[in-house]
Amino acid sequence: MSSLKTRPSDASPVEFIQSVEHKQRRADAETLLTMFTQITGRKPVMWGESIIGFGEYRYTNTRGTYSWLMTGFSPRKSNTTIYIMQGFEKFQKELAALGKVKTAKSCLYITNLGKIDRSALEDLLMKVVSDMELGTTAPDTAQF
Repeated sequence: MSSLKTRPSDASPVEFIQSVEHKQRRADAETLLTMFTQITGRKPVMWGESIIGFGEYRYTNTRGTYSWLMTGFSPRKSNTTIYIMQGFEKFQKELAALGKVKTAKSCLYITNLGKIDRSALEDLLMKVVSDMELGTTAPDTAQF
């Protein structure tokens, strides 16, 4: 099996959050840590130096078989990134309910958790986790 540079570690997600310099990102990360833990039913794990992941799945592509976080987040300098590994095509209604956010292929960018609908975010995360557990939109060769 090939390996990725970003891997799970024994680092403390709580200590990482406490080290976040940006006050708003740190506060949002504390809230998200609780939210993700409750919704996923999984313990937070540091992936690399700056991603807090919940759950894990395996997928195969042309370069090999990999393990990756099922979902998670990272308080970055300019925003907080939430990882929606299966992308957003299936979650357009939930995405619209959030309010003003930006997205990329598997990333949801939030500048301030207080400016989006947190209930809508919880709904989105519940659907994302359920979808990943069922394997309905994860890569065809995903193994949970």
